[in-house]
Amino acid sequence: MPVSTPDAMEVRTRFAPSPTGYLHVGGARTALFCYLYARRHGGQFVLRVEDTDRERSTDESVRAILDGMAWLGLEHDEGPYFQTERLDRYREIVQRLLDEGNAYRCWSTPTELDAMRERARTEGRKPRYDGTWRDSEETPPSGVDPVIRFRNPLEGSVVIDDAAKGRIVIDNAELDDLVIQRADGTPTYNLSVVVDDMDMAITHVIRGDDHVNNTPRQINIAEALGARRPVYAHLPMILGEDGKRLSKRHGAVGVMQYAADGYLPEALLNYLVRLGWSHGDEEIFTLERMIELFDFDTINTSGSVFDSKKLDWMNQRYLQRLPNTALAAALAPHLTTLGIDAGPDSPTLAAVANLLRDRCVTLLEMAKSAECFYRAPVTFDEKAAAKWFVPATADVLEKTVARLATIDDWNAASVQGALEETVDAVGGGFSTLGPPLRLAITGGAASPAMNEVIALVGRDSVLQRISYAIGLCLDSD
Repeated sequence: MPVSTPDAMEVRTRFAPSPTGYLHVGGARTALFCYLYARRHGGQFVLRVEDTDRERSTDESVRAILDGMAWLGLEHDEGPYFQTERLDRYREIVQRLLDEGNAYRCWSTPTELDAMRERARTEGRKPRYDGTWRDSEETPPSGVDPVIRFRNPLEGSVVIDDAAKGRIVIDNAELDDLVIQRADGTPTYNLSVVVDDMDMAITHVIRGDDHVNNTPRQINIAEALGARRPVYAHLPMILGEDGKRLSKRHGAVGVMQYAADGYLPEALLNYLVRLGWSHGDEEIFTLERMIELFDFDTINTSGSVFDSKKLDWMNQRYLQRLPNTALAAALAPHLTTLGIDAGPDSPTLAAVANLLRDRCVTLLEMAKSAECFYRAPVTFDEKAAAKWFVPATADVLEKTVARLATIDDWNAASVQGALEETVDAVGGGFSTLGPPLRLAITGGAASPAMNEVIALVGRDSVLQRISYAIGLCLDSD
């Protein structure tokens, strides 16, 4: 795949995931920050798939990444580029480094490397490659395919003015000669990423601070190639509640699982942008507002704890703000997943969604709550049924169904009037009628206002459900 040659002054960021699993929240936040910075500065956002680890990379993971990016609405301007389509370019660069004396072949075997590291530990030194073949004139062993190592500078230091973390200084003496090409001819991460950033003219590398240790190595390779150094911004890690890096054991899931669980992409983006970045006390940001405000100087320098309850709060705020038609459109796929058919003779989905919006945290929860509007319950809350589906309740429900059947103009106001008249007739207040009526109509012990629910469910279905519940009351004797 050809790589474009952009204007040297144009801001260009890249998101470069490895397709070895789903798009997790840490990756999604990195993609978001890259996207926001490019958009704010009128630049380009590049998507690059770093798939040279063929043993762990899968097409399924690639699809999960692309689906996650699309669901979040983080549209890339270029790509996706795949590193496996650029292997000839990496070999060309490795040969150039060899020709210019900036790389060399190394025949040390895994056993020899293990011995080097163990010897270093014993002597109190940092366990690493000791440069055996760096300037060796020995005859290479037969039958061993060499790796290619970068000839790292022995003196001086790498100074990184990190846009998020501040100045970082690493002595070159702390760095060994890393492998840039494996014995089978495939490039390593630190080589391919430098070549890609150089060829794609990436101006800003925004990534997690777990890459800080790679950065001085990559800078040295880039300088050996005469490449322009990008601005680096290393983001603090997202942490679990125990203060350790967020992982599956904390319940972390892929972005598309959040979609399946009924979170809105706008809410997840809003939550993620607040994990490591802030603008005063502002909590709710549209994507346009994020683009307007985002910059490196307000990135937090310490890790942020992923709080699922705060995400729930954020999602509920977004559900409450959506227009009825948009909320209904977002809810519809979750009803389909649950096998619920909101047909033309059923209550309008917009009306149902509007009634439930203040009671639900996710669209999936809303879809489950909406089921009673489209089909009669086949099971009932056990505790509530044991209390209310008893012979003494039958008379209350019989009076209710009789009064509801007389309504000419079926709406929430007329239903409320009929219920109030029934309560007056049976005595005991609405606490006598409300719980068994709610159980009969919805199957549960909690719901929005009953007059609103009954109005939406519709006359015929309501009367049938109450009549069925009366039978259950009488059969319980």
